[in-house]
Amino acid sequence: MNTVKLDFDRINTLIELAIEEDVGRCDATSLSVIGRGIAAEAELICREECVCAGLPAAEAVFKKLDAKVKFVPLAREGELCQPNAVLAKIAGNAASMLTAERTALNFLQRLCGIATLSRKYAAAVKGTKTKILDTRKTTPGWRNLEKYAVAVGGAENHRIGLYDRIMIKDNHRELAGLLSKEGIAQSVRRARKMYPKLEVEVEADTLDDVRKALSAGADYILLDNMSDEAMREAVKIVAGKTKLEASGGVTFERLAKIAKIGVDFISCGALTHSVKAIDISMDIKRKQIPCLYLASAERKKYQG
Repeated sequence: MNTVKLDFDRINTLIELAIEEDVGRCDATSLSVIGRGIAAEAELICREECVCAGLPAAEAVFKKLDAKVKFVPLAREGELCQPNAVLAKIAGNAASMLTAERTALNFLQRLCGIATLSRKYAAAVKGTKTKILDTRKTTPGWRNLEKYAVAVGGAENHRIGLYDRIMIKDNHRELAGLLSKEGIAQSVRRARKMYPKLEVEVEADTLDDVRKALSAGADYILLDNMSDEAMREAVKIVAGKTKLEASGGVTFERLAKIAKIGVDFISCGALTHSVKAIDISMDIKRKQIPCLYLASAERKKYQG
């Protein structure tokens, strides 16, 4: 399995798009009501229990608007935080902080939500050999961030994209079957010949597919939408000769039961496609002294 680390080249691109989307020509409210000369301090506070994830991304948002803003994390990535915990403190130009607030919170709330749900799912199979995996059902452009949050929460990352593992799904098998009656075996042979360094996974809809994938030498077999009884039989057929992944129709309530069947992995798209954002707010206070430094060139860019 992969473990995703933050890719700040991608993150900075997302941040620039998000700021331009939100700020446009300028933050008219902050510039007209607050002005440029006020310094402030603020706290990022979670209003519900959560696993902290995404503080580096939130910090990057504030720094993009004003490089002189001070951002001090008080929670660790992966730490379980109780309601009203202070995740970070911020100090600097008040207008800059207000302009960055919503974009920074949008990143942080979603990533904390993913990490929190991932922790819950991973805990459901604790004590078994089964690991919880994410999928490619991620927000377009956010995959690096969302898979990072899954790992921070304690689950594991499946393939990152189409390039880092061969995954022969039903549509691939169907098209390969037009050329040969042995679609699975032929697909595995072709994949290994063209990409010998990549692991090969085969999606199996039936126990017959499981036998064919095992015979073809697949590194992983995905048991797609199988009943518990069928998965038990698949475990017997494979007998530890390759890794088994359960997927499709997997609800949280089924996790523990599926894990006891003996599969190696359970992949859950819900970790990223159905997550609830955590309620996090920024509480700001004016300082008694004026902000004496000039706004950064990056902030001026968004002031019009």
